[in-house]
Amino acid sequence: MENRVTIDWDKIDQIIEKYNRDQESLLMIMQDISDIYNYMPPETLPFLSRKLGVADTLVYSVASFYKTISLEPRGKFIVNVCTGTACHVRGAEKITEALEGSLDIKEGRTTADQMFTLEAVRCIGCCASGPVITVNQDTHGGLDRSSVLKVIDDYRQLET
Repeated sequence: MENRVTIDWDKIDQIIEKYNRDQESLLMIMQDISDIYNYMPPETLPFLSRKLGVADTLVYSVASFYKTISLEPRGKFIVNVCTGTACHVRGAEKITEALEGSLDIKEGRTTADQMFTLEAVRCIGCCASGPVITVNQDTHGGLDRSSVLKVIDDYRQLET
């Protein structure tokens, strides 16, 4: 199923102008675009290349290198499971399994309704609170299987 979005080219132009068409601001421009669409729509890459006067390959390499930029559509809620050492030894694998079961997706995938994307990250920086997840900018720690499912249910309730 192809996920098509309508690109607001004027808004993209405004973002580029906000950074004065500065080639050094490419990553920040991409992050701002990703904040709007929750990913970098492929048609925006050559547009950025033209507007900033940089090679298509540079735009693509930046988009594909940074984890904060996705070239695939992502869910409204990005769920990051910390898999760093402290979280790992406290049960991060069980948290991931519970989330995969509840969301009916594997890590690295997005739910069919485009609500949740499940990702593993190396460290969130809350080692004393592990296991930890983030949902967009919110951090949830000290989790077990049932409490992580409650967190997800709370986000589901936001949409009803």
